[in-house]
Amino acid sequence: MNGVIVIDKPAGFTSFDVVALMRGLSRERKVGHTGTLDPMATGVLPLLLGSATRALPFLQNTGKEYEAGFRLGASTDTQDSTGKTLAESGAPVPRGRVEAALPRFRGEILQTPPMYSALSVNGERLYDLARRGVEVAREARPVTVSRLELAEYDEASRSGRLRIACSKGTYIRTICSDLGDALGVGGVMTALRRTAAAGFSLADAVTLEEAKALASEGRLAERLLPVESLFPDVPTVRVTAPQAARFCNGGALELARTSLRAAAAEEGGRYRVLSPDGVFLGLAEARRGELKILRLFRTKIPSQERQTSHGNLS
Repeated sequence: MNGVIVIDKPAGFTSFDVVALMRGLSRERKVGHTGTLDPMATGVLPLLLGSATRALPFLQNTGKEYEAGFRLGASTDTQDSTGKTLAESGAPVPRGRVEAALPRFRGEILQTPPMYSALSVNGERLYDLARRGVEVAREARPVTVSRLELAEYDEASRSGRLRIACSKGTYIRTICSDLGDALGVGGVMTALRRTAAAGFSLADAVTLEEAKALASEGRLAERLLPVESLFPDVPTVRVTAPQAARFCNGGALELARTSLRAAAAEEGGRYRVLSPDGVFLGLAEARRGELKILRLFRTKIPSQERQTSHGNLS
């Protein structure tokens, strides 16, 4: 089974729990995910099955969108409501102050990864160190927050909900914690729902229960999206049958002999290579007058597959 299935991850499951479950449901050994969600988080978790796992190295810079619940007036060791309380404040925080503090967390910002995270230091996960009571210095990293909006806020409870669009590697609970610190009262994340990732939204997702029901009926493949859907913004180039065969065999293609000859192919530009029938074969990069393979997702063109299938039947 090759392609992408988007799961609406429930709370209480790790991303690896979902991967393991999907291996069993799909009977596909190769299953990977495009970005970890903490157990308390829910929402969009794209899973790559079979040959689609080859796409993982090319999905590193895809943005994500979230809705995050937060509460002001407390700080915890995990920066969310599941952690040990470190400090509390009863100071009131009007909505206007919250709104005024948000701009400093928009755009290109530096963010210090939390101790309770999966980052490694000297071969050890930070969360393993944190559970032993060890804290180490972490270097602030640049991240991009393209949207940060206050969707809801209740002044009495000092709790609300944020809408966030950000780059890969952004810690949402750190935004909630840093927002609280900026307001002088501390803050924690109380809930997290990922609404979009890798170009997919909740509208593309199925729940685990739906996936189980489909698998029991032998219909799980109905929710499988093509590998090509991971690269909607990458331009395409359709090649001839001989070129498709050469490409699938690992050979580079002369740009001047492709449909790109009339266009000025940008050096280093990436393209989706399609067979004459429009079947996605793989990713290529324009280099020194050639289309060089970045990643193959098919090793045979469709006509070759049909010939092989017919041969097996005879």
